Amino acid sequence: MPFETLSEVRAHGGIQGVYRHDSTATGTPMTVAVFVPQHEPGTRLPVLWYLSGLTCTHANVMDKGEYRAACAEHGIILIAPDTSPRGEAVPDDAAYDFGQGAGFYVDATEAPWAANFRMRTYIEDELPALIAADFPVDIDRQGITGHSMGGHGALTIGLRNPDRFRSVSAFAPIVAPMQVPWGEKALGGYLGPDRAAWREYDACALIADGARVAEMLVDQGDADNFLTGQLRPELLAEACSAAGIDLTLRMQPGYDHSYGFISTFMADHIAWHAARLG
Repeated sequence: MPFETLSEVRAHGGIQGVYRHDSTATGTPMTVAVFVPQHEPGTRLPVLWYLSGLTCTHANVMDKGEYRAACAEHGIILIAPDTSPRGEAVPDDAAYDFGQGAGFYVDATEAPWAANFRMRTYIEDELPALIAADFPVDIDRQGITGHSMGGHGALTIGLRNPDRFRSVSAFAPIVAPMQVPWGEKALGGYLGPDRAAWREYDACALIADGARVAEMLVDQGDADNFLTGQLRPELLAEACSAAGIDLTLRMQPGYDHSYGFISTFMADHIAWHAARLG
């Protein structure tokens, strides 16, 4: 087994574990949280990937996301990877929105980031193969969701891999990173100045270029202080409308960008994914 067990606790009849492994994609140890609900021996369960936002690790959603009861009810494994490679030898930036904790789910091409910041390969290829080999997942029934930067990751990974992910949702995602400061900084820093190379990491650009999924669910708080400057859900609504993608965009009155918002609507998202992964 490639995973070292850091902790395991019983919760809602299942097991919440935290595991570490050596990643060939990032060249570093990586930590991932996995919740496996109670199930009959030999059963393979659908899996929901949760991608976290800026400054987060696997622990934020594990500690504050309130997903285990819903995952236990619907029989879904939830996997929460880290947001970037980490370590003293890994390049970093003093700002919260670039470097360690801010991998943006891209494969960097610019020095010094390219050696370690290969989160696209890690999430799309390496980690799913490792999980499939060691946990009771049904790899043919996968959904993906995430928050903020992780919502960007969920949307773009889902759009690039529609045959792999049956369901795609997000909480307060960065829907058009090419058009907002967070995204312009990250994509420019990791990928260089050629904006054409950024398009495969921008949900609205991917849709404009022909990427399709049948439907999406997005929740967004209308009291989110990043709403107009960084998130801009109206751009995703316009792109989906033009492409014929069935987007359910729910503007939630009074909710901000925090895990108070995420935890409130987490059970809704898990039930929505369960209906499509069953």
